[in-house]
Amino acid sequence: MFNVVLVEPRIPQNTGNIARTCAATGCRLHIVRPTAFQITDKNLKRAGLDYWHLLNVCYYDNLADFFEKTEGARYFYATTKAPHTYVEAEFKDNDYILFGREDAGLPEELLYEHEERCIRIPMIEEARSLNLSNSVAIVVYEALRQQGFDNLKDLGQLTQFHW
Repeated sequence: MFNVVLVEPRIPQNTGNIARTCAATGCRLHIVRPTAFQITDKNLKRAGLDYWHLLNVCYYDNLADFFEKTEGARYFYATTKAPHTYVEAEFKDNDYILFGREDAGLPEELLYEHEERCIRIPMIEEARSLNLSNSVAIVVYEALRQQGFDNLKDLGQLTQFHW
């Protein structure tokens, strides 16, 4: 299992979509406050409502609280400022992957302290960033791919269709 950490999320629909991705992949979702919305917001629930019962979510008052309660864990920091791409990372079970605010990203001092664990998604130079929920999905599925998609359904089945 991987851990997706949202630091001070601002857009409830993004958080709802990320919650759905976490539920569908068995990842634990960690939300670091303050958020710009209430978790009970109808927009948040709408994006991930029918998967909400599958979600394992933890809340923290701030980054200091998060790091105190997850001390000893291995962290990766998703940022457009990273020297390494997400495919260069070697993910292991129980890793924590941190994603920053939609409008500001992760605190730069945090990135500077952990530059060797900062990862980015390649984009054209003119693009500022990808949508947060898309970014989470891209990185989570790479981490899962590296682990052989353990514990995920590995066979789809077409239903019989008649023309």
